[in-house]
Amino acid sequence: MAGTTRDETPVALEGGGLEVRVKEIGGDLTVGFFRLPEGTDMTAAVKGLPDDMCQCPHWGYLLKGRLLMHSRDGDTVYEEGQAFYWGPGHVPVALTDTEYVDFSPTEEFNKVLDHVKARAG
Repeated sequence: MAGTTRDETPVALEGGGLEVRVKEIGGDLTVGFFRLPEGTDMTAAVKGLPDDMCQCPHWGYLLKGRLLMHSRDGDTVYEEGQAFYWGPGHVPVALTDTEYVDFSPTEEFNKVLDHVKARAG
């Protein structure tokens, strides 16, 4: 069994109010704690991935704010208090200051995170 808190989870990416903390738990599962300031648009960060979208699935819960998710199936707005599943092929945009926690397959998530870090660097 494994567990973690936001404060115990290492920062993987930060800047301009954006904060991403990630930690592998349970072998092939990674938990992510995300803070996206209002106006954060991840379109440029995921450019170059297949379909220019995140291809990693995520299951999670929106703790705070409103988030617009662009996907192959259209746009959906998620609000504070909602649990979610985001399948492969999505790009988030923070409509307000947003915080969420999600769970993702480690290998797939690391590919996306490495790509985003390379684009930011």
